[in-house]
Amino acid sequence: MRSFSFLFTLFISSIALVSSAAFGGQAWTPVSSLITKTLFDTFFLHKDDTACPAKDFYTYDSFIRASKLFPAFGSTGCLATRKREIAAFLAQISHETTGGWATAPDGPFAWGLCFKEEINPQSNYCDSTNTQWPCFPGKTYKGRGPIQLSWNYNYGPAGKALGFDGLKNPEIVANNSVIAFKTALWFWMTEQKPKPSCHEVMVGTYEPTEADIAANRTLGYGLVTNIINGGLECGIPDDARVNDRIGFFQRYTKLLNVDTGPDLDCANQKPF
Repeated sequence: MRSFSFLFTLFISSIALVSSAAFGGQAWTPVSSLITKTLFDTFFLHKDDTACPAKDFYTYDSFIRASKLFPAFGSTGCLATRKREIAAFLAQISHETTGGWATAPDGPFAWGLCFKEEINPQSNYCDSTNTQWPCFPGKTYKGRGPIQLSWNYNYGPAGKALGFDGLKNPEIVANNSVIAFKTALWFWMTEQKPKPSCHEVMVGTYEPTEADIAANRTLGYGLVTNIINGGLECGIPDDARVNDRIGFFQRYTKLLNVDTGPDLDCANQKPF
């Protein structure tokens, strides 16, 4: 028994060492250790108001369950880096789903996660030239979920990675809370060249290319905005949408007691 106990202890220690090495010499820390339900509810004060179409959809439990599929999220780097990445992710999905307005109760940045799908889509978001991820007849690939996943070329690979048919059943992103959060985290964690992943940017592991340097795409929260919607929002001085993303980020970093880091906007950056 003593021999078995020794071997078992050695086995567990080996797992801990491997886990530590995988996350930059630090043991994996679950997101729930940094974002409690109380803090989550403080971030999203009004997500379950009757005025929000996504009422009762975006639950804390769904967020935590989804985060476990991406163990590097919120677990890479020092404590400040981990907090900053989580704040950046929650800020970006808050802007994408906001129901706030300038004079909203508790301010405009307390109204994230109010919508679960695009209300008045401008198209069916089908890129018919993309033959790798062909659109399914009668389906629309409008914005859905926390990151407002859009276009067939995003639904297809997201579904493949997460275990659902994103082309034939895109509606599931607005009907299943866990899958909805998984798609947002998938987008956050996945590199789509020439764009880096949002995760790489926020934890500082991405090294800007020569093209990035020439385009003034410097590491910081502004580069994340560029990755998500730079074609419409970046390179524009004092853009209201960019400012809204920054406002959420500033509120969340304050609640997490961590600084925002540099380069919050992308006004001087060229889009990818």
